[in-house]
Amino acid sequence: MRGLTGEGSARARGSIQAVSTALAVLAALALFVSACGSGGTGARDEGPAHSDSVAGAAATPSAAPSKTPDTVDAVRLVKDDPKVSPEVKHELKPCVADEYPVDVSYGNLTGGSADDVVVNVLTCGDAVGVGSYVYREHDGSYENVFKAEEPPVYAEIDRGDLVVTKQVYEKGDPVSSPSGENVITYRWTSGRFDEEYRTHNDYGKVVGDTPTPEPAS
Repeated sequence: MRGLTGEGSARARGSIQAVSTALAVLAALALFVSACGSGGTGARDEGPAHSDSVAGAAATPSAAPSKTPDTVDAVRLVKDDPKVSPEVKHELKPCVADEYPVDVSYGNLTGGSADDVVVNVLTCGDAVGVGSYVYREHDGSYENVFKAEEPPVYAEIDRGDLVVTKQVYEKGDPVSSPSGENVITYRWTSGRFDEEYRTHNDYGKVVGDTPTPEPAS
């Protein structure tokens, strides 16, 4: 069988290209008609390309904000507390205008759902602690779960423990210069504060604190 001449070969290639072009046009028309029939907009029927990442971000819960403790009326709390001695209540008076000598701290000491409240009652003149108390929230009110009323005393929250400092005076010590201190650490166990350990610190005596003896006459 004889092969095609150059002219015949060219016509054959032209016919093949025409057929291929026609098929491509038909395929494009079919896709267009299909897209219109579905009422969509082509590739956008699947939604924006970033929709999956947005949905994933929305589904991931954000970290809960830190709980801000509700402030309490510490003065009223102490004055209404039957466990507080009359002597401490008598000391609890305004120092200036309506400013009372109380220090208040909030923190989790007892493992409850709300922060506990530590209240220190001080004297106005020299800020000596005369009473320290811990109040625990229970059914919407606060109950006294700890008290120390041997002045000078001061209570603080330290990494989930209750730390109570009691200054020690020897005979002749002025109020401003105790001889040392006892530091007692309490931990909430089985519904109460139990002493974990205690330390004693002796304060060094400054040279200037020692009275100069009178010269011999």
